[in-house]
Amino acid sequence: MTSPAALCPAPSEPTLWVPVCRLSEMPPERGVAALVHGEQVALVRTHDEQVFAVQQGDPYSAAMVMSRGLVGSRRQRPTIASPMFKQVFDLATGECLDPVGKEPIALRTWPIRVENGVVSIGLSDRAET
Repeated sequence: MTSPAALCPAPSEPTLWVPVCRLSEMPPERGVAALVHGEQVALVRTHDEQVFAVQQGDPYSAAMVMSRGLVGSRRQRPTIASPMFKQVFDLATGECLDPVGKEPIALRTWPIRVENGVVSIGLSDRAET
């Protein structure tokens, strides 16, 4: 059974759910990197058991480091700060909340579901598959 807190809203319904890891393998308030259909993804588990998926590539430095970012919150929105130049992003939407003096660039996000302790990422029939 999927808990409501474990779901992240998606712009369109995924056509494929790809199992990535077990929730128990993800430490709270930390990110982990995964390779999903040839693309690096940063998965983040928050203290309240929500799981988010954003692009692993930092949009400002192009380094594959987002899973190493600092997990936190701003105005009750779960966030991750890039370990490179400290831009802060909303984990649910990818929106750049603090571009640190640069033009805001959003992170790509994917829907996540957790069923029976397994974290899966949702892909659509667009370019992700």
